Amino acid sequence: MSINDEQPCMGKPERLMEQFIPDHVFLYVTKGTIFCYDGNKSYTLKEGEYGLMRKNYLARYYSEKGSPFERIIFCFEEAFIRSFQEKYKLTIKPYSHTEAYVRITPNDMIPAFIASLKPYTNNAGKIDAAFEDMKYEELLMILLQQQPELTGLFFDYAQPGKINLEEFMHRNYKFNVNIDRFAYLTGRSLSAFKRDFKAIFNDTPNQWLVKRRLQEAYILIEQNNKKASEIYVELGFEDLSHFSYAFKKLFGLRPTEVTARMKHNASY
Repeated sequence: MSINDEQPCMGKPERLMEQFIPDHVFLYVTKGTIFCYDGNKSYTLKEGEYGLMRKNYLARYYSEKGSPFERIIFCFEEAFIRSFQEKYKLTIKPYSHTEAYVRITPNDMIPAFIASLKPYTNNAGKIDAAFEDMKYEELLMILLQQQPELTGLFFDYAQPGKINLEEFMHRNYKFNVNIDRFAYLTGRSLSAFKRDFKAIFNDTPNQWLVKRRLQEAYILIEQNNKKASEIYVELGFEDLSHFSYAFKKLFGLRPTEVTARMKHNASY
């Protein structure tokens, strides 16, 4: 389990986190604004707002440009959840929503709980180990009392089932995660994922991902007048120089050359 109180993030929008989420995560914004993207929908959380990101999803978080940002995060590991369920014997309610982000109904108990953390945390924002389980239990009990249907979310330990691979990849190709994560989230072993991927796309996952991301980049540069520096992280590239090299290799032009050509054509 972990809790983090982030230091302010200043300057340009920053990829605070982009990853496979292995555990349910409670997020509370204490300062600034955070933008969340799960491959399907975008969400905005402002100071004092909070919610849950569900396990077994992909997510990307950005801070607001030019603004300080601080957050508090609780990561609910499965071992803790199982122990909590065994201890309190709560009735499990059905939970049918499939969105990655779960909105928590605003209530007075959550802000009061956040305020109560200060005496138990050190300068790094970590809860004293002697009180960690107690505060996690307190938060989880508040969430389940406010929204009993969340028992069906927290106490579901099933792994992802087999889903439509083609639809999933077209929705999530921008996420920069390992191939084995894509395989897991589509309900397949790595070998089965590669086999099914080849049958659908007639390509390897890595090669297809690079081409699909670059094709989207070309559209954004040509039609939306975007700069490479504005989009390379959003499209799953870690390094601008690698993005530019791959772009030139696929299209025979550097991103700046595409921009220059469009400006030249527009002048006529």
